[in-house]
Amino acid sequence: MKLVIDLGNTFQKMAVFSDTELLMLYAPEQLHTTLLQEVFERYAISSCLLSSVIHHDEAIEDFLNARCKLFVLNRQTPLPIKNKYQTPETLGKDRLASAVAAHELFPNTHVLVIDAGTCVKYDYINAAGEYFGGAISPGLQMRFSALHTFTDKLPLIDLIEYNTLIGTNTSTSILSGVINGTIAEIDGIIDLYRANYAPLHIILSGGDADYLVSKLKNKIFAVSNIVLTGLKVILDYNDNNETH
Repeated sequence: MKLVIDLGNTFQKMAVFSDTELLMLYAPEQLHTTLLQEVFERYAISSCLLSSVIHHDEAIEDFLNARCKLFVLNRQTPLPIKNKYQTPETLGKDRLASAVAAHELFPNTHVLVIDAGTCVKYDYINAAGEYFGGAISPGLQMRFSALHTFTDKLPLIDLIEYNTLIGTNTSTSILSGVINGTIAEIDGIIDLYRANYAPLHIILSGGDADYLVSKLKNKIFAVSNIVLTGLKVILDYNDNNETH
């Protein structure tokens, strides 16, 4: 069994896989060795990939190193795709993992991954397995927050189910602007990619994916935990290459 750990700025996640089957998913507020000990007592972990963009406790790596084969994702980590991003040192590990997962799910075709979370991230990988980049824009909650923070009178609105074009008061006008604006942006970006890279598969993931998927006009494959899936693919790639 294999363990992947994603320590991000907003969320921390840990998943155990048996082959391609996701056996366990944890989302602790803060990862610590006590929780890791519980995981290792429950599962026979042979290898682990740690992806971290925060200053995590060094005891975590010490613990993992003592109990399994540990890989730490960095710029030198071998990948099953070609990373052609011009500034790889600035590329988010979540975006890279999403591209790897997309290529694994839909090999030999163009794929656009849309990760709708804190930010809406677009990542394109071509049929040859070459990753070039994409785009980043504010997510739904960030748009609500920006309207409230950078104006004197606009209220902070919570995301609710809303399908109306014309807002009839300030609150519904904000809902219409943020929700319909985000939907129009995503559909418009997809149309631009499809005009240039066809045939094209579209993957939607992230915390707001369930909210958005039924509202988009384009055919989309909704994939949960795509970053963890990509990290697992990277772990398999390095584990297998080191073994052989």
